[in-house]
Amino acid sequence: MGFFKKKQEMKKIYTSANPMGCFATNRITVDGTKVGYMYREEPDSDSEMPDSGWRFFAGDESDEYVNTPENINIFDLNTICNYDADIVKYLDAPYGSAWIRQGNQFIEDKE
Repeated sequence: MGFFKKKQEMKKIYTSANPMGCFATNRITVDGTKVGYMYREEPDSDSEMPDSGWRFFAGDESDEYVNTPENINIFDLNTICNYDADIVKYLDAPYGSAWIRQGNQFIEDKE
């Protein structure tokens, strides 16, 4: 599996005192699709790195795709910001927040 962006292309876009992990699908990190849906849940304490609670999807993944473990990986939040910098201004949103892309902006998903 090859990632859409190379390690050398990564810039410091999002910084925090501690590296914060998140989950993202291969539709974003391998296929290069922008984030279409994101939500924040209570962090997973069993994660490999401190978990931010953020989960990122292109928004067109099927249930079968999402339920296949090889299609979702853990990344540093800064990595996903490099794939889609539009998410940065939402990263301080509280747990339970969800956002869906409509055109060039995100709209809060209150469902």
